[in-house]
Amino acid sequence: MGALITITLPNGDKKEVAPGISVADFVKNHIGAGLAKAAIFARVNGQDSDLSRTLDVDASLQIFTPKEKGGGACLEALEVTRHDAAHIVAEAVQQLFPGTQVTIGPVIDEGFYYDFYREKDGKPAPFTPEELEAIEKCSNEIIAKDAPFERSEVAAADAVKLFEGKGEKFKVEIVKDIAAKGAPTLTLYKHDGWVDFCLGPHGPSTGKVGVIKILSASGAYWRADQNREQLQRIYGISFFDKKALEAWTKQREEAAKRDHRRLGRELDLFHFHPVAPGAAFWTPKGTTLYQTLSDWMRKLTREDGYVEVKTPLLFNKQLWMKSGHWDKYKENMFLVQDSDSGELDYGIKPMNCPSHHVLYGFGKHSYRELPLRLHSQDVLHRNEAAGALGGLTRVRQFAQDDGHIYCREDQIGDEVSRFVKLLDRVYNAVGLKYEAKLSTRPEKRLGADELWDRAEAALKTSLESMKVAYQLMPGDGAFYGPKIDFVVSDSIGRKWQLGTCQLDYIAAERFDLTYVGDDNKEHRPVVLHRAIYGSFERFIAILIEHFAGVFPTWLTPLQAVIVNVTDRQDAYGRKIAAELNAKGFKVEFDDRGMSMQKKIAMAEVSKVPFILVIGDRDMEANAVSPRRHGGETLPAMPVAAFAELLAKEAAIP
Repeated sequence: MGALITITLPNGDKKEVAPGISVADFVKNHIGAGLAKAAIFARVNGQDSDLSRTLDVDASLQIFTPKEKGGGACLEALEVTRHDAAHIVAEAVQQLFPGTQVTIGPVIDEGFYYDFYREKDGKPAPFTPEELEAIEKCSNEIIAKDAPFERSEVAAADAVKLFEGKGEKFKVEIVKDIAAKGAPTLTLYKHDGWVDFCLGPHGPSTGKVGVIKILSASGAYWRADQNREQLQRIYGISFFDKKALEAWTKQREEAAKRDHRRLGRELDLFHFHPVAPGAAFWTPKGTTLYQTLSDWMRKLTREDGYVEVKTPLLFNKQLWMKSGHWDKYKENMFLVQDSDSGELDYGIKPMNCPSHHVLYGFGKHSYRELPLRLHSQDVLHRNEAAGALGGLTRVRQFAQDDGHIYCREDQIGDEVSRFVKLLDRVYNAVGLKYEAKLSTRPEKRLGADELWDRAEAALKTSLESMKVAYQLMPGDGAFYGPKIDFVVSDSIGRKWQLGTCQLDYIAAERFDLTYVGDDNKEHRPVVLHRAIYGSFERFIAILIEHFAGVFPTWLTPLQAVIVNVTDRQDAYGRKIAAELNAKGFKVEFDDRGMSMQKKIAMAEVSKVPFILVIGDRDMEANAVSPRRHGGETLPAMPVAAFAELLAKEAAIP
């Protein structure tokens, strides 16, 4: 018998097998037939792979099925089957509309799309609603066939011949471009007689996809070039079963009601204008909301030992070259021309990290000073593509609750734990549940492997010591270090990536940062990059949708509106508003010339927590008659008593 290989499973179990066995057969023979039947794809030594892949050397192996251990859908498995779904939709389109050419079909944040080239009478031909319905029906019929996905490797020249023979000029262009970069072979995936060029992985068969829903269609340009062919882009989504699709549909309907872009206008919080694409105009109410969150975070970080700093907005490219961003991030930066050289030698900062490192380097530091915790809320700019902009969730101008912690290596665990406790306090205060994801070294990275080994081990140890459950995300770390990302679930179950804690051994080397240790020698500090909101803009968008615009009393831009029954109470209404505002509350007197009923209705639409109705009796008793948003009427009470009630409900957590 030849030499055996060792396969290590996620729970630490090891299996010795003969080399050359497929992942599918290994799972069936050495783990269990049930898992083999449910499996979608595998991760071998951190690389996503088909189940048909053979195991030839010692390897770590993780198997993904439609269900997580906790019972929820496995997002990684769902992503692979949505890739399958894109191929299935492409087959359906070419079955129904011969002569249509295929281009690309990636998975996106919510579903997938596939781009097609289609003409009628020499002009681009959009898909009609009836045609989209037919495509959806045909796609689900292909799923029902449960046809296997078959992977093959071919020489680049043979792939060109294959797609030329099919008249697929766009596929030919893609293959030639990849071949020109030196790829000797390409991978093809075939199902139900239909073939596509693809890197994979794919699930074992079309039946694993479950159900496909076609969402919409729109125009696009080949390779995003307006001078190239106009394509027809079909958007779709898939789920493992109809029940999940129905739940998603209901969630989507609820999400539409909560859309922060619509509520932002209705509640008069912010606006956008073409003169400043990707940058919000904050109204007085929106600014109050923004500033409340800003002041709250300043208070929390100050209590947690941070010091606030401000750094310049514009930097010479020498800074970005030193940080590594000039080579790896320049296309995402707004560049500024030097008035003397005429070259684009300056960049508006897209993040605070390098400027904080420069600031740290201005002074000498002792081990007794560490950890040094810096906090900033400076404005940042990133050159996002125009087509990617969307409300407050994807903007070009934003601010972060940014922080950098400079510490000794033996302080990492305590600092990560301290940060997670602060994050937990913030998310709990606004009712956001969260989960952690630990992202490890990417393929393109800075620094030696031994540094990455230490950094990854430090974050893992910190999470486990705090008993924080986490999902391992191999290869998803930043180029300078591993990170913990925190994903929150809002009130209707949607997930959003918000907070992060990134461990960086590289910055101190690149910026020559040091501290004097207790041995009187110089040492490199470790840098922790951390944020809780992520960005103010995106956090506010999530909160608007999470609360459906009905903010907690402490956070809402307007806490109470005073509505008078007749003009006789005008002076009294202004007096109460002034008294309550003097106590630090956010109160307005509605003196518009309209009926009491209309004022109350408009206050309800504005989702103000309290409506204070005042009539002659209230004025005589120095009282108010409060109503909560939603219709609950409280007994009339003295203004002082209402102030006490409001103080309790408006207390900042």
